[in-house]
Amino acid sequence: MSADAALSGGDTEARELLRDLVSIPSPTGEEREAAERLVAFFEAHGREAWLDEVGNVRAPADDSVLLTSHVDTVPGDIPVRVEGTDEEYEPPVLWGRGSVDATGPLAAMAVAAVRTGVSFAGVVGEEVDSRGARHLVSDREAPDAVVNGEPSGWDGVTLGYRGILSGRYVATSESGHTSRPEPNAIQDALAWWARVEDAFEADPYEPTFEQVTAKPVAVEGGTSDDGLSVEATLDAQLRVPPELGVEGVRERADAELEAGHVNWHDEVPPVMVSPRGEVARAFRVAVRNEGGDPRLLRKTGTSDMNVYAAWDVPMATYGPGDSDLDHAPDERLSLPELDRAVAVLEGVVERL
Repeated sequence: MSADAALSGGDTEARELLRDLVSIPSPTGEEREAAERLVAFFEAHGREAWLDEVGNVRAPADDSVLLTSHVDTVPGDIPVRVEGTDEEYEPPVLWGRGSVDATGPLAAMAVAAVRTGVSFAGVVGEEVDSRGARHLVSDREAPDAVVNGEPSGWDGVTLGYRGILSGRYVATSESGHTSRPEPNAIQDALAWWARVEDAFEADPYEPTFEQVTAKPVAVEGGTSDDGLSVEATLDAQLRVPPELGVEGVRERADAELEAGHVNWHDEVPPVMVSPRGEVARAFRVAVRNEGGDPRLLRKTGTSDMNVYAAWDVPMATYGPGDSDLDHAPDERLSLPELDRAVAVLEGVVERL
């Protein structure tokens, strides 16, 4: 099957928009060209759209639902191509960075928004600090409901994400001969982290979503430039389940301090919405109407949905794609799945 035939074999509009967006590199901080393509898409359908001061695509309309996803991707060059002859994949499949996370959901949201007349936002910076979503929450009134775009599979809907707590441990000790028995700052940092890991030791009988995952992401240490002290820093991230919350996790980590201190610099609360909520119900109906068996999901990571929880409105996260392919070197999206996702989104909006 040729690429042109694959793009015209289903929801041509959605497939072509996806192909165009995936073909434009948009790693965090370099979203503008892809964002301008989205603005042009909305303007071509007679919708007002623009880029706001942080680079978000804004296309306000009927605020009964806000469809939103992120424009940025992680870095990585995966040649954009459509393959429909390899029996290993459901043909046709579009390969490219962002096809799953989250340009596929982004394209589906944009197409559904122009067809149903509801509000849309394509936000920037999700892969780093959610600065686009944070700006959106502070800059506009809350919509009546939110559907956030991330891969869940066309028949799945995500209702919960863990939060995140990030900080930097800092310790300093006097320099001295390594034969001295007193611990230096490097040992203090490693000892604190070992105690934190023990405090949040994984329980193999509990779901990961309900536990704290503690990860060191950077460690530096050594003698200071003037030779008078030993310095150490350790950057840490702790994924936060709804049951504990950010404050509870922070207090437990601080309780393990015996030397040094921690500067906590990023806190995103966990979010969990009811499967009986109106958005979740709308998705169950829409997925069934497209011949699917709805799956309700909880994700162990964090997304912009955590930020949108500040609006305190019904919400869920949805989008085509296999989340196991997020950030992967073989990232790819089934185009028939994209078609179904657009149809599901249209059904959700109509029901809401």
